[in-house]
Amino acid sequence: MNIKTPPEIATQARDIGINKLYISRHQLPRLLTLSIFAGAFIALGALLSIVVGQGLPALSDCNPAIGKVAAGMVFPIGLLLIVTLGGELFTGNNALLMAPLINKDCSAWSVIYNWALVWIGNFIGALLIVAILVIGTGTLDAEPWHTASANIATSKMALSWSQTFCRGIGANWCVCLAVWLALSSRTLGAKALACWIPVSAFVILGWEHCIANMFFIPAGIYNGADIAITDLILDNLVPATLGNIVGGAMLVGLPFSILHRN
Repeated sequence: MNIKTPPEIATQARDIGINKLYISRHQLPRLLTLSIFAGAFIALGALLSIVVGQGLPALSDCNPAIGKVAAGMVFPIGLLLIVTLGGELFTGNNALLMAPLINKDCSAWSVIYNWALVWIGNFIGALLIVAILVIGTGTLDAEPWHTASANIATSKMALSWSQTFCRGIGANWCVCLAVWLALSSRTLGAKALACWIPVSAFVILGWEHCIANMFFIPAGIYNGADIAITDLILDNLVPATLGNIVGGAMLVGLPFSILHRN
């Protein structure tokens, strides 16, 4: 398979990061639109993972890994759509903006500014999918998906702050490894494989991705989970977001950009 070398990937990541920062400074409507699309793409994968992963409860009761594997196999469609069609994903940007930062192409403030805007746009995109494709269509109204959706949200909120933070590290380590692998690829098939394997791993392992949770938990609230919005933000999205930053920036973007820069 014809793939790029690690230094070539680091150079490409730097170029992509510089372009993302330019958009956030000079093309704010475009940035927000791309962020909304990215949040919607991740939410689409999350919705599909509920329908597929929770669709055979009797089989999963006897074989607990089956539902997780099924969910993991379909969830990565969101990242593949972003990588292929373009989108601004907060968790991916955690890694991709490290190369321009360490090469002094930008300030730390410009990175934080981009992350904040993209996080908000992703949240809007995820909520739109809840409103249109969950509430509007009734896709999760029937059993077993109705109860399963509420249970997923409740189980995520039952984690301690430190557990959510650590699971956030693991989730975005995998997502950003997928992004980095996709940069090495020159064909659509290779990019799809690069996205699928690491992202499936974090879903199967049950780790916490803040953008996915922007869909999972509101969808669960709609289906009866007793969760306050303030608790969603403070007890899940905040620790998951911070963990995602560590996993993406500190375990992928920063070390690989330093180790392989020209």
